[in-house]
Amino acid sequence: MTVDIAPPDVAVPPANCYRCPRLAAYRADNRAAEPHWHNAPVPSFGPEDARLLIVGLAPGLRGANCTGRPFTGDFAGDLLYRTLGKFGFASGRYGKRRDDGVRLQDCRITNAVRCVPPKNKPETSEFDACRPFLQAEFAALLRLKVLLALGKGAHDQILKTLGVRPLNRYPFAHGALHDLPDGRVLADSYHCSRYNTNTGVLTVEMFEAVFAEVRRVVAA
Repeated sequence: MTVDIAPPDVAVPPANCYRCPRLAAYRADNRAAEPHWHNAPVPSFGPEDARLLIVGLAPGLRGANCTGRPFTGDFAGDLLYRTLGKFGFASGRYGKRRDDGVRLQDCRITNAVRCVPPKNKPETSEFDACRPFLQAEFAALLRLKVLLALGKGAHDQILKTLGVRPLNRYPFAHGALHDLPDGRVLADSYHCSRYNTNTGVLTVEMFEAVFAEVRRVVAA
């Protein structure tokens, strides 16, 4: 098997990226168990002229790792894509498949770590190894105006990728809007996971309120 290690100026990791040995081993196990799944780094989704970039933590095992599209195939995608459609950031009918015909409008979705981690928990070294891809993503989006972090983990990785220090200058809080030094805005939301919605940490109304603010800032 050819092992690929992409240069840091490339936004898309190769299918056999081996920057993170633990994730590469987990990917190999998943390929053996579910050979018809995507089981590779998950590429970003959406147009490169988007003014909104949504950043999650990492692909879900039976979600994006299976389908090959961010937030597609699990509950988090149900809520996210429905909300994107309501606020004009998506068109088409979400069907939990990569080929369901959904199109993003002025919005792009990516993850801080592109490969699925065991137990949905990337390690610090894996965030560091995958950061060049997020850096390249930011650099490629020339019209980027708002970054929406889904969860504190994504929030911290956005700040680290942008080189913003100290992190506590921009504390994570659901619904917060942070004016960044480069003129862009970092918006925060609790992650739209089933756990958060089932426990009441995040309600549909809370999630939609964030997107109402994001839509306002994007349009300003």
